[in-house]
Amino acid sequence: MAEAQGGSGVELVVFSSLFPSAARPGAGLFIRERMFRVAQRRRLAVVSPQPWFPGQSLIRRVRPGYRPPVAAFEVQQGIDVYHPRFLSLPGLLRRLDGLSMALACLPLLRRLRRDGAKLIDAHFAYPDGDAATRLGRWLGLPVTVTLRGTEVPHSRKPVLRRRLRRVLRDAARVFSVSDSLRRLALDLGADPRKTEVVGNGVDVGVFHPVERAAARARFGLPDDARVLISVGGLVERKGMHRVLDCLPALLSQCPNLHYLIVGGGSAEGDMRAALEAQTVRLGLAGRVHFPGALPPAELKWALSAADVFVLATRNEGWANVFLEAMACGLPVVTTDVGGNREVVGSDDLGRIVPFGDAPALTAALAESLRRDWDREAIIGYARRNQWDARIEQLLRAFDTIVGTRSRDAEFAPR
Repeated sequence: MAEAQGGSGVELVVFSSLFPSAARPGAGLFIRERMFRVAQRRRLAVVSPQPWFPGQSLIRRVRPGYRPPVAAFEVQQGIDVYHPRFLSLPGLLRRLDGLSMALACLPLLRRLRRDGAKLIDAHFAYPDGDAATRLGRWLGLPVTVTLRGTEVPHSRKPVLRRRLRRVLRDAARVFSVSDSLRRLALDLGADPRKTEVVGNGVDVGVFHPVERAAARARFGLPDDARVLISVGGLVERKGMHRVLDCLPALLSQCPNLHYLIVGGGSAEGDMRAALEAQTVRLGLAGRVHFPGALPPAELKWALSAADVFVLATRNEGWANVFLEAMACGLPVVTTDVGGNREVVGSDDLGRIVPFGDAPALTAALAESLRRDWDREAIIGYARRNQWDARIEQLLRAFDTIVGTRSRDAEFAPR
């Protein structure tokens, strides 16, 4: 087995069922972006439990992307990533996922504790945080939990709401990627003294403008077009279909309009066929483009080909893609849900519209396409939101919890 980060043992266990793998390279990239930066300063391993039940391979015959098989162990950028399987049955029995996940991961977590692990850092309160806090109780390890947005719909279900309250009670620290999620945690009974907001950051070395004509040539877009772009999973929550409904009215005002939809299916589903059918039904053939999912290193080309970024999303914690778009100079038009207003905090950065208000969304897009935006100021805002400050905040919290002196010298270049 490969050694992580060039030394034996780990200090921190990252615990999240949503994490990139060879089978699902786009899953949970925002978690890896954050925690692999922490790994430059603290030794860690990743435990990413994968749902399984007998016969699920039969479902893949009709739904090819359903729970793709994931290797039990990988090494990513020198870091050990484990993918233990846990029993997860569809339907109402999904309410047992937290307990099942904890039981399946117990032997591995016990071994990692023997190897030096002092803290479990879980992402999403349910089922991951539920499993992690159970493991913490069983193994005598403190647990931090990061709220990332799924807690909003979960909190509306009485059974899951009770479990969220227990997770927030048992966690040593509750991070949230937005203040709106911190307020939700407080509403669920979290101790204010152990909650703090740690937003996502952006890597401006990866996301920056490239030459527009070359970017448009990559996607077959005319040089004189006005281009909208959305990036995300092709699922109902992200709302690409809501943007498509606005296009006929926008075309009457902006005849050279094109719309670039970047993304693919995810664990939430895959609406590509429905979106393509909607495109044809609305008479938008040739105006809407589906390049599929792109790796992070390629996204700057798609973003640089566009004029305005739009995401008519139903729910978000902190949409990292907003900062990625801004780092490429794009204003953002989005809905007033979750932490969106916190990211797009000024009229100089974009427009916020009520969710479900199609006329307001259409008007905001029309105005954004007409406006001469200060794109250097937008890029400057993204640069002020890089990862460095976030990572320092996390390290301070981790060290306070485990009472560990700074070990940065061990990772200093020699």
